[in-house]
Amino acid sequence: MPFKLVPLWTDAALWALFAALAWYAWRVARQPQLRANWLLAARDGATMGAGAVLALFMLISALDSVHFRRVLPQAPGQATGAVFYDTRTSSLLDLVLARPLAMREASYSAPLATHALIKQNFERDGATVREVPRLAFGGAHLDEPERDWRPDVARRALAGLVAGLLATALLSVWLALAVARGREPWPTTWRAIVAGRTRLPWRVLLLTLGIVALLIGPVVALAGHYHVLGTDRTGNDVLVQSLKSVRTAFVIGTLSTLATVPLALVLGVLAGYFKGWVDEGVQYLYTLLTSVPNVLLIAACVLMLQVYIDTHAELFDTGLERADLKMFLLCIILGLTGWSTLCRLVRAETLKLSELEFVQAAEAFGVSHARTMWRHIVPNVMHLVLITTVLNFSDLILYEAVLTYVGVGVDPTLNSFGGMINLARTEMSEEPLVWWSFAAAFGFMLALVLAANLFADGVRDAFDPRARAFRPQRPVHKPV
Repeated sequence: MPFKLVPLWTDAALWALFAALAWYAWRVARQPQLRANWLLAARDGATMGAGAVLALFMLISALDSVHFRRVLPQAPGQATGAVFYDTRTSSLLDLVLARPLAMREASYSAPLATHALIKQNFERDGATVREVPRLAFGGAHLDEPERDWRPDVARRALAGLVAGLLATALLSVWLALAVARGREPWPTTWRAIVAGRTRLPWRVLLLTLGIVALLIGPVVALAGHYHVLGTDRTGNDVLVQSLKSVRTAFVIGTLSTLATVPLALVLGVLAGYFKGWVDEGVQYLYTLLTSVPNVLLIAACVLMLQVYIDTHAELFDTGLERADLKMFLLCIILGLTGWSTLCRLVRAETLKLSELEFVQAAEAFGVSHARTMWRHIVPNVMHLVLITTVLNFSDLILYEAVLTYVGVGVDPTLNSFGGMINLARTEMSEEPLVWWSFAAAFGFMLALVLAANLFADGVRDAFDPRARAFRPQRPVHKPV
């Protein structure tokens, strides 16, 4: 094989999560009640659009979660059959971004620039002159940058917009065919989607994907010849850093949340169901945990793990495996130190459910405590678990940025929004001002967190009966 797969801890966890989501989707398709709740969520346009954006970020994370090392070419004198692998670990996303990754400059450059940002000394006609040099890759195809740059950028951006419009048109036709399913002519369904006269807000989905296509088109058209979001201090493309930081944010948000759920759910149900000394013990645990400053507790755990990793370097073949294990353990720490809020909610809901008639009837018929909790309590608190976990997803993304900013987050060798912001704090105070790294991290984090919050609001309204009762009703049109 021309490559060797590198299984990372976070890769295995993410693909296990994707498999669990596929299983849950299959379960939703088979259970009418779950399917009805998710259809309620899908009828909200903001939820539909936010779900599409989250799916796009999930796709980027999936592409960046298949890692491998390439086989090195046969060297002179190398023994027959001996295979050596590159020390650098790549991913499928690196293959997609191969051209921007190869366009590494010497230092800073502004977005879509043809010259570097910082002046350098050059010898010219026996004299030393100080001027900004041409970039090695950005705009290198232009003979006269001052004359050709503006028309070239406009032409490539326009071509990307046309490609985005064409992709949107093809997507709209495919969506009309999928919604019609042969029951009526697809042009009729297409007109209903555009007019918003469908049972589900397909128009919002189409509009969201169309905007994404119109953004991606010009970026793809320009990225092969320019640095669309500029470069950082070491000349690396900021767009590549932003895209690769999506996986880090997604890992921190999902794995930390999933590490929280089992402990919070079990302790919350036990405390609310058995009451008495069990309830007092659980309350003592989460009261003690919340009394310790969270950042200090996480920092202490991370520093202890860092000492262990540094003293056992022989356990790792590459630096990426070392950094990945640190991030995986950081997710575990965030989960084990952040379960108290969800535990409180589950305990309160269980206290209420344990006094209802159907639970008391199960106890009267001699049903065991374990079966009562599993069959009657847990399904009725899952809406709280689902809502809280989706809301915590966005909080943890912002939390990672804060932890990395103070130096106890992910490894500096990994791309992350917190690392980009940390480096940008000095760049924002320099002259000339370097603003694009901070702006890129802010923009991508805003899109990811906003999509997660909007999606969480829709899920809460669909799964929480009290929120559903006060939700504004969407105008009803003739369904298609």
